[in-house]
Amino acid sequence: MLHVSLHKIFIVVGMTMIGFVPLPTQATIVASVKPIGFIAATIADGITSVAILLPDGASVHNYALRPSDVKNLKEAELVVWVGPDMEAFMHKSMSHAHTLHNNIQIDQIPGVQSLLLKSVSHPKSGNIHRNTIEQNSSDIINKTDYTHHGEYNMHLWMSPEIAKKTAIAIHARLLQRMPINQDKLDANLHYFQSTILAANNKIYKQLAPFKDTGYFVFHDAYAYFEKYYGLSPIGYFTINPEIRPGAKRLHHIKMQIVAHKGICVFSEPQFKPMVVQAISQSTYARSGILDPLGEGIALNKDSYAQFLVQLSNQYTSCLKGD
Repeated sequence: MLHVSLHKIFIVVGMTMIGFVPLPTQATIVASVKPIGFIAATIADGITSVAILLPDGASVHNYALRPSDVKNLKEAELVVWVGPDMEAFMHKSMSHAHTLHNNIQIDQIPGVQSLLLKSVSHPKSGNIHRNTIEQNSSDIINKTDYTHHGEYNMHLWMSPEIAKKTAIAIHARLLQRMPINQDKLDANLHYFQSTILAANNKIYKQLAPFKDTGYFVFHDAYAYFEKYYGLSPIGYFTINPEIRPGAKRLHHIKMQIVAHKGICVFSEPQFKPMVVQAISQSTYARSGILDPLGEGIALNKDSYAQFLVQLSNQYTSCLKGD
C-alpha cells in the first residue's frame, strides 16, 4: 500500500514539474455555445461534465455575461470557444490569468486558419454587393447585432472539418491533464470521427439533388456547412427577428427573391412568424427554418452528428417542398 501511494505521489509531482496538474475526476468543461458543447460532450463522455454558457434562445452576437457566467468561467477547468471575433462578450473574462491558460480558442487551433472563409459582410470578401441585402431603414435593428464586420466568418462550429480539429484539440488537452483516461479518451475521439463519417455519407446523399437550387437565408451563419456539403445560397438578409419589416424594405426584399428565383427563404427559431410570413408572402418562395445552435438537441456523445443531420433535414424539407 505504501509503495502504491508513493508511486502516485511521484506521478503527480512529475506532472507538476513539467507544467500541468491532472484535472479532478468531475472537472467541468464550459463551451461557449451549444454546438461546441456537442463536440466536447463526445470527447468527454464518461470522463467529465460539459456545461454551455449561452442559454437557449440567446444570440451569440449580442449576449452579455451574467455574474453566474463569470463565476462559471473562473471555476471551469477548461473553456472552449471560437475567439473574441465571435464571442466578444467573453473576451474580458478570457484574459484573466486562470482562463488564459485553461482554454481552447478554436480560431487559433493549428490548421484552422487555412480553413477560414471570408465574411460576406466584410468589404475585402468581394461579396458585399453580390445578392446580399443589407439593412438601411430605421425600423430594422442595426446590422452589427446580427453580423460581424471582421474579415472572416467565425461560425466555425458549422464546419465538420474544423469540428474534427476541435475534437482533436480537446482530446489532447484532456489527455495531457488526465493521462489515466487515455483509453477512454482515445475511444471517444475515434467514436466522434466515425459519427462524422457516417453523418457525412448520409448528408452528401441527401443534399446532392439541391446543389444548384437557389435560396436565401436570414443570417450568414451557414457558409461552412454549405461549402462542405455543396450548397449555394443566392444571398442573405439581415433583419430584426422581432419586428415586421417596413413596406419599402419588404418590397425590396421580395423583389430580390423574385429576381433571383429563390425557391426557399430560411429563417431561424427566434424569428416571429409574422416576420417570416411577411417575407415569403406573394413571392411563391417556401419558408423554412434553420437552427444554427441546435437548441432542441441534448448533450450526448452523438449530439454533434445529430446537429449536422438536423441541419441537413431542415434544408431538405424546404428545398424539396415536403
